Amino acid sequence: MFNFDFYNPTHIIFGKDRLESIDKHVPANATVLITYGGGSAKRSGLIDKVKTVLGNRKVYEFGGIEPNPRYETLVKAVEIVRSEKIDFLLAVGGGSVIDGTKFITLASSYKGDSRDLLKYGFTPITSEIVGNVLPIGTVLTLPATGSEMNSGAVISYEHGKFAVMSPLTFPKFSILDPTITFTLPKIQVANGVIDAFVHTTEQYITYPVDVRVQDRIAEGILQTLIEIGETTVAEPENYDARANHVWSATLALNGVVGAGVPQDWAVHMIGHELTALFGIDHGQTLAIVLPALLDVRREQKRAKLLQYAERVWHIESDSEEEKIDLAIQKTREFFESLGVKTRLSQYGVGADKIPVVIEQLKAHGMTALSETQDLTLDISQKILERAL
Repeated sequence: MFNFDFYNPTHIIFGKDRLESIDKHVPANATVLITYGGGSAKRSGLIDKVKTVLGNRKVYEFGGIEPNPRYETLVKAVEIVRSEKIDFLLAVGGGSVIDGTKFITLASSYKGDSRDLLKYGFTPITSEIVGNVLPIGTVLTLPATGSEMNSGAVISYEHGKFAVMSPLTFPKFSILDPTITFTLPKIQVANGVIDAFVHTTEQYITYPVDVRVQDRIAEGILQTLIEIGETTVAEPENYDARANHVWSATLALNGVVGAGVPQDWAVHMIGHELTALFGIDHGQTLAIVLPALLDVRREQKRAKLLQYAERVWHIESDSEEEKIDLAIQKTREFFESLGVKTRLSQYGVGADKIPVVIEQLKAHGMTALSETQDLTLDISQKILERAL
């Protein structure tokens, strides 16, 4: 097991009818900016419910944060924060809204050009860089990214998606009420299941370092998502299925699974380029890339792929190759059972577009990916070709 630091200060408030808890966790004299996305939170009445709970606090709203939050949109919210002297940010939405709000708080206190914050990548942005930032709370509406209990964000700018990491952006609290997610479209629920699944595999299917607790937590999350995936898509008001979905998505990326282990993230990095170039949903890109990557990287990941086959899919075979083949096949079939296509060609992306993706990976510095930093652009090309 590698050395690690674990820090997670987010207060999770889980279950039905928990919105009233906002009143206890937002200072009584706060001036609040509520951030949200395309309008469903407004149309459903959720924003009005949140404002009712906030009572006599001065409240402003900022809507329109995109599914892949754009820098150009977020800087407009920064202007409101500064002009109206906002001192608390409340994100009502899924991972994109929460990610965008994390960037808003960093950019609001940064003295320079806020585009600079996109250059840090996985290097944490500290108070020495941005000073003191505004606190964030969240009301989760889409279980997928785990952003409600971590310090990371992904921001879109021009033709790229940029990681923004900071220990300053852990939400102070997050409301996780599964009933709030009941009205989500089925494709968003399916994408959320896949996102949580691949977050877990990025930290689990790497190479062994004898992390027994983290491995079993990862395997428990994966097995849970497999068990409830089809149900939570097909039966949106099945509370138990959705509650397990919500909590699995949060646990998948709150730091526990990744503590002391090698981490890959190549699936995400390649997937980000597919979203930026072709507009394919983030969860759908993961469903395209993961099976292909596991196939191409089977030798580098052999030991953990066999463990994945045996412990998660309960595959019994004398042949290691058959175990790996079946595990990859079952992974693809699971994604497809949720109604998600797993081939680039099914999204109208042909072999002629692969060089464009490779050029984007190169332009964004993604030339040595994976847990061992040996996944070159040539290997990324093979993965994309396998994904056709």
